[in-house]
Amino acid sequence: MSQPITYNIDPAHSTAGFKVRHLMVANVRGEFSKVTGTVVFDPDNPANTKIQASIDASTIHTRDEQRDAHLKSADFLHVEQHPTIDFVSTKVSGSGDEWKVTGNLTIHGVTKEVVLDVEGPAAEAKDPWGGTRTGVSATTKINRKDFGLTWNAALETGGFVVGDELTLTLEIELIRAA
Repeated sequence: MSQPITYNIDPAHSTAGFKVRHLMVANVRGEFSKVTGTVVFDPDNPANTKIQASIDASTIHTRDEQRDAHLKSADFLHVEQHPTIDFVSTKVSGSGDEWKVTGNLTIHGVTKEVVLDVEGPAAEAKDPWGGTRTGVSATTKINRKDFGLTWNAALETGGFVVGDELTLTLEIELIRAA
């Protein structure tokens, strides 16, 4: 019987990205550059795997300083009151390299259940510093209004400046804990 394996998220090689419709015509993409957390993987019973991740909301970057400042403000993420976006798994199912991870996602102080579609984990590899690494990719879609992110502005031509549906994409590199 194997012992569970603990991995730490490598914040230098992990990102949480998003895309959302802008002006009803195109997608705007952004990312958060500081993701931390742990994965405790049970090789004998993968359903017992536990995942905890935290995103530093102040690291949002959309390649536009004014937009980034607005997204950090009380109109959206309100990072002064809600400095992190958090995820805690409640259920893991699947096999091979296709998994469903159900968990509680907290954004802007509101917690909702989401299901992540996860690809991976990649085969473990040794890094040049003596560590052992693996990685996963995960995606989900959420409605931003479900998390209290309701700011918007109507367009003269109909529709709104910001779409309601966000696609979240996580690229996570994990380092096996000593």
